[in-house]
Amino acid sequence: MNIIEVKDLEFEYKNYDDDGNETESSKVLKGINLSIPKGQFVAVLGHNGCGKSTLAKHFNGILTGNSGKVLINGMDTADDDKIFDIRQHVGMVFQNPDNQLVATLVEEDVAFAPENLGIPQDEIRRRVDEALKTVSMYDYREHSPHQLSGGQKQRVAIAGVLAMQPDCIVLDEPTAMLDPKGRHEVMKTIKLLNSQGVTIVLITHYMEEAAQAQRVIVMDDGKIIMDDEPKKIFSRVEELKAHALDVPQVTELMYELKKSNVRVSLEILNENEALDELLKLGIKGKAEITASETTDKKNNGETVAEVKNLTYKYSVGTPFESTAVDNVSLQVRKGDFIGVIGHTGSGKSTLIQHLNGLLKPTDGEILINGKNIWDKDSDIRAVRFMAGLVFQYSEYQLFEETVYKDIAYGPKNMGLSDEEIDKRVRSAAKSMGLSDDLLERSPFDLSGGQKRRVALAGVIAMEPEILILDEPAAGLDPMGRDKVLDEIYNYHKESGTTILLVSHSMEDIVKYADKVLVMNRGRLFCYEDTDTVFSRAREIRQVGLDIPQITKLSHLLAEKGVDLGDDVYTTERAKERILTLIEQK
Repeated sequence: MNIIEVKDLEFEYKNYDDDGNETESSKVLKGINLSIPKGQFVAVLGHNGCGKSTLAKHFNGILTGNSGKVLINGMDTADDDKIFDIRQHVGMVFQNPDNQLVATLVEEDVAFAPENLGIPQDEIRRRVDEALKTVSMYDYREHSPHQLSGGQKQRVAIAGVLAMQPDCIVLDEPTAMLDPKGRHEVMKTIKLLNSQGVTIVLITHYMEEAAQAQRVIVMDDGKIIMDDEPKKIFSRVEELKAHALDVPQVTELMYELKKSNVRVSLEILNENEALDELLKLGIKGKAEITASETTDKKNNGETVAEVKNLTYKYSVGTPFESTAVDNVSLQVRKGDFIGVIGHTGSGKSTLIQHLNGLLKPTDGEILINGKNIWDKDSDIRAVRFMAGLVFQYSEYQLFEETVYKDIAYGPKNMGLSDEEIDKRVRSAAKSMGLSDDLLERSPFDLSGGQKRRVALAGVIAMEPEILILDEPAAGLDPMGRDKVLDEIYNYHKESGTTILLVSHSMEDIVKYADKVLVMNRGRLFCYEDTDTVFSRAREIRQVGLDIPQITKLSHLLAEKGVDLGDDVYTTERAKERILTLIEQK
């Protein structure tokens, strides 16, 4: 039996002027037909703006179509008399758990929906306890939700939906803001619920998550363009990339090997399947590393920033006092591209906010170009022009009427001439891949990826010596992510600007960073070149992080006598080493 039936669904968003007259409309869903059986685990993929979140909001009546039907267990979501029942059958979990947490205690938050449904207190108690145990959060029932990690918050949000005992849970990018450990926790919970008969609809930009579903639906331009089992979907590598999507790293590896005339299957989704497929090739021994693969990433340049014995405590002198950064010392050299990683709550965001004076140390010093930024004669305003900081979801920093004015805001506040401001605006826009015709448009009319690049250009236009980026690609689809990060990397190469990139994506870190700074529980865990850091894979995983999927495959191969080396983190490097082994046969 189908729990969700969508028939010829059409939906458009409309804008109105101050007099209530329609000014424009955009059709987001175009003739959607879809059936989801009870108990199925479905992943929905698509680039930003393709309509997947809009479709999800139709499943429990947050939105209703302009035409067509959505039936939940036979009930029409357009029927106002049925909407209360429908929302008990289909629960929604959104990207940011903070938007769903409303109470001061975890158990009160989980009880919120059942109380609003008028369920008896004894039954509420039973449901709350059961839901919290299911998501492994029962021991935190008397904690404040806002003192939990991102992964814990998201599991509490899921528990709140579970307490309504829905037949189906729709999750809209629930892991987008989480570290690897948090993503693993949420995916483990999702698969457990599905094994218990709950229908799961998961919207995600993480291909490894979608690969764990029973079925994958791909959307583009408001339509469903692919619908099949994961192995069939992800084997269509070129089609997916043409629609701004990606594939798991091991699938990409098989695709690249096949292009090099190696006979392998493309229906490979995880490292164990890839291991079996590669062992069929009969490769063994140690791959020779060619000179072209080795690059000298050492930078002996001058020190542009230094952190000396930094300690920072929140809520000093209150019962909530906590140490976020604990006696950290490090140096940043001019021209470095540094990846900053660590589990949620590790102190990485607190650390980087000290580098441009947003936070003042409880103890220790921050030096920029050899000068303590908190000395009495120091100009903290000038420091913030030297060390530019771009926050996560930086598009929320946009506020001006036009893109040009938004990028010009920083240079204008530096007191520069109109001629210099214009030069910097156009140069920064160009470095972020923004064409001149976009400069006079409203930043709010742009796509998510374009907004992100406008915000970045606004900081780059101040020409900081250090550019600090806190998850600059968070929430973007694969093509948008690659576009933003490629523009940042090219800017770094052309300008020589020192970059600190905070990210939860190990794949992005190994692709762009020369050095990696790892934070763990407020302390500096390690700070070395990328190859050295990720050669400590076991330790990295022990501190709540992860290693790239291709690195996991490399380790599995090593256990079988196929040594690709300790520095395999990208599909390109893995491909070259495997081709070398094939030639050595």
